[in-house]
Amino acid sequence: MEWRDEALILSARPFGENSKIVDVLARSQGRASGMVRGARSAKMRALLQPGNVVHATHRARLDNQLGTFALELTNARAGLVMETAYGAFGLQFIAAMLGFLPERDPHPRLVAAANAVIDAVALPAAAGEAGVRFERILLDELGFGLDLSACAATGSRENLTHASPRTGRAVSAAAAAPYRDRLLPLPDFLIDADAPATAAGVADGFRLTGHFLGTHVAGPANKPLPPARERFVKAVVRALAREVS
Repeated sequence: MEWRDEALILSARPFGENSKIVDVLARSQGRASGMVRGARSAKMRALLQPGNVVHATHRARLDNQLGTFALELTNARAGLVMETAYGAFGLQFIAAMLGFLPERDPHPRLVAAANAVIDAVALPAAAGEAGVRFERILLDELGFGLDLSACAATGSRENLTHASPRTGRAVSAAAAAPYRDRLLPLPDFLIDADAPATAAGVADGFRLTGHFLGTHVAGPANKPLPPARERFVKAVVRALAREVS
């Protein structure tokens, strides 16, 4: 069995004396793993850094075997990712959240969303917004999408400020007023593409997606949300708050 695809390197861990097991996110193959021989050389150590994009060739005798990877670097981004705390935590966050997906299950939208987080690491507002959108797409792909297009109570598309923690549907300010303490704040940037992502808005966005990920994804799997997620959220919100202080 053989497949070839562009892939994002998520992690690499030692295997034997001179090899590593590499986890990638590939466009047509989804989350996949394989062994890379000769991984301890200087060239391969640089190539196998999480965040890099590679052209991957995977070979295995049987479809359910681990198999081996031959990798060619196409976009070296690991150095950029490691320049900030939230950049490093962002990659760990992506890899951890993708662990909720089965292997070899293709999700092209998630590949694009994961790459968007990494491409945005130079700016905390962009990275935070991209992280929230990544989690929203993850919910979509797992069958628990949020409907933020109109107010669940009135049908209005104006002044949407909250979301129902039960249904994941948007609620307008007027309809939300009597129940504000029971609803989840809805950040402006999820409604208006031109709205800036503030520290409070990014925190609210992750609170929103985290509620549904915990309820519908992590909870049924009897797992907590990954600690890497909390580290990324705290780091990117802290960086955003420093920008305006």
